Amino acid sequence: QVQLVESGGGLVQPGGSLRLSCAASASIFQYDMGWYRQAPGRQRELVAVIRSLGSTIYADSVKGRATISRDNAKNTAYLQMNSLKPEDTAVYYCNAHWLTIGGEYDYWGQGTQVTVSA
Repeated sequence: QVQLVESGGGLVQPGGSLRLSCAASASIFQYDMGWYRQAPGRQRELVAVIRSLGSTIYADSVKGRATISRDNAKNTAYLQMNSLKPEDTAVYYCNAHWLTIGGEYDYWGQGTQVTVSA
């Protein structure tokens, strides 16, 4: 089992920046790492994914403002968000996913609150 713990959330002014961290209890080198978010009354949505080999994808809503990265040696994934908007307000969740022919591994953190407000 892999435990994921997010940190770095908080209150930030519009236009500001945050760096979220996702610390894993075990090696993540073979996992795709993702960040998702969920605002009140809305479905959880993809923010960004970094594949095990390093390729990335971003939701249109954050493209150009978000950067996902990983440090496999530290078992940690990151989400840098700049030019934050009120609509970025949500609970942000870290995800580790590994799909193989023989099985699937899928882990989630407990989330960290991001609030963008003046």
